[in-house]
Amino acid sequence: MTFDPFDQAAGWLQETLLIPLLYELGLMSWEDISFGWALFAVYGAMQVALTFAVCLPLEKWRPVERWADNGAVFVDVLYTVLSRVGILPLFTFVLFYRAQVWVNGVIADQGLVPPTLERVFPFLYGAPILTFILYAIILDFAEYWRHRLSHMFQWWYALHSLHHAQRQMTFWSDDRNHLLDDMIAFVWFGVIALLIGVPPLQFPLLVLVLRFLESLSHANVRLSFGWLGDRLLISPRFHRAHHGIRAAGRRSCNYGSVLPWWDMMFRTADFTTQYVRTGDPSGEEALATGTWAQQQMAGLRRFGRALGVRTAG
Repeated sequence: MTFDPFDQAAGWLQETLLIPLLYELGLMSWEDISFGWALFAVYGAMQVALTFAVCLPLEKWRPVERWADNGAVFVDVLYTVLSRVGILPLFTFVLFYRAQVWVNGVIADQGLVPPTLERVFPFLYGAPILTFILYAIILDFAEYWRHRLSHMFQWWYALHSLHHAQRQMTFWSDDRNHLLDDMIAFVWFGVIALLIGVPPLQFPLLVLVLRFLESLSHANVRLSFGWLGDRLLISPRFHRAHHGIRAAGRRSCNYGSVLPWWDMMFRTADFTTQYVRTGDPSGEEALATGTWAQQQMAGLRRFGRALGVRTAG
């Protein structure tokens, strides 16, 4: 399999958009990694197309719900485009790359060797696929705890509730998050990735692979993977229980993103066979049906109230 078309598309994006933009902004020092950003943006666009091609037919085939007016879904589409083609590549590649270069430099200055899974488990040398899978498992474990903690602290859930407010949940809904919540998630994910030595070019690919599976779990489709399958990989039915109205806030379940193992291990799994209604009525209506900007502002107001700060509106 060749990635030449992706390289060509990234090269075109770099030459026609990124380099002129960096030049105008006086940021040519970033030119050396602009191709990596462009390549990941192309990967993100392809991932959105793949997600659409896989999930849309599933939602047409056996939808859990049908809506006469699905305007709220279109806002989620904007979240996905910004997250996977625009903002996310900037943060996941550029900032992670810079952070790893700095951290490795500090470690090297101390006469130490930067941490990698291969050094801890020598059998991983020469086994890149197995290493990639272990990276994904470790990051998914970390994501389980980040997600669970976001439901435990009131100030954090004030931000995360934007994700839960959607009553018309589809595969697009995976990316509907408050910007502050996304920033926390990136720092959390990035720190864990640095600690286990994920290479810069693998980091965004890990994000894309995990995000594709997360999008599938949010799909508006009557689909489970069977008794055994649901215990190996999170299905749309399993994750829908997490988004149920009665499970909003601290009373939730099924916090896992890709693997249900952690929910089973820490007794937060609910393998109900029901397809529950989704949403969180505890917040402002703008969180569910507002524009992107209105949702962000409503989340910020709820965050302020959780901190005891007076906010307008």
